[in-house]
Amino acid sequence: MMNRFLLIFSFIGIALMTSAQNASEILDKAAQAYEQSQGIKANFSLHTSIPQQGVSESFEGTIQMRDDKFKLETPDMITWYDGSTQWAYVARTEEVNVSTPGGEELQFTNPAVLLRSYKKGFKATYRGTSTTRQAKSAYDIVLTPKGKSDIRTIEVQVEKVTGFPASFTITDKNDAIYSIHIRDWQTKVNQPDSFFTFNESDYPDAEVVDLR
Repeated sequence: MMNRFLLIFSFIGIALMTSAQNASEILDKAAQAYEQSQGIKANFSLHTSIPQQGVSESFEGTIQMRDDKFKLETPDMITWYDGSTQWAYVARTEEVNVSTPGGEELQFTNPAVLLRSYKKGFKATYRGTSTTRQAKSAYDIVLTPKGKSDIRTIEVQVEKVTGFPASFTITDKNDAIYSIHIRDWQTKVNQPDSFFTFNESDYPDAEVVDLR
């Protein structure tokens, strides 16, 4: 579930600051916009629905991204990624899992990598317009995997006027749905490199589990 959750945020940059009606143009411009954003911060709400397991839950969180780095905060977990190493801190167990994502896994956890390589893995289709929860007009893009994948579709909704993404919805092959709605955005949030790394002194009681 974590990879799918982070994948949603990989598409935060995809829809950023674009208004073209051609899906590929939107994604290509978004990749450039992400590279030039000088850091992004977004507050969001996420709803997960897994019918087979009878799961339906919602929570809020914050993500900050710069270049190929990110920090993701939710009520139960904080995840840092500095471009090579990932730390996932679970508050309930006071455990930190350390890993080094690579290959396909990196595409699901690293927004910059996915932005640069989406054409290899997904087909982008422009589906028209819709209205957001805030009653704003938006463009709709649907992404479908080109090859074998646990993901069935990714739907992206982009506000026409501002060019900012309003929502993302991932549906997997088992009909589980992960939907995120962006409450607000900030750009030019240029955090230092240390912001995207786990600092052991801030969590003295945490058990570090090195999975590398």
